[in-house]
Amino acid sequence: MPESVATGMPYKNVPASEFNQLMANRADAILLDVRTPSEIRQQSLGADISLDFNQPDFAEQVAKLDKSKTYLVYCRSGNRSGQACQLMNQQGFTDVYNLDGGLLNWPY
Repeated sequence: MPESVATGMPYKNVPASEFNQLMANRADAILLDVRTPSEIRQQSLGADISLDFNQPDFAEQVAKLDKSKTYLVYCRSGNRSGQACQLMNQQGFTDVYNLDGGLLNWPY
């Protein structure tokens, strides 16, 4: 499991089935899409927040988020969302889930 060097708090890679369950039971969890606007127009899970990982101010935007919340993070393949989760761990977020394989593995 990936682990942040800075905090030692690992984010969790979860398969689509578990990510789907987390979405269904997310009273306080925030669904975070880290894809580009054009990707979002093609397919969306109805994210609460969309932050383009490729933007130069991505880390600054993430730093503004509430660290006490649970985040369900996804992208197209799981690569950008995995990197986003690592960054979030380094910034002090402790309850972060990455959609393993991204939307490419999303059957729902």
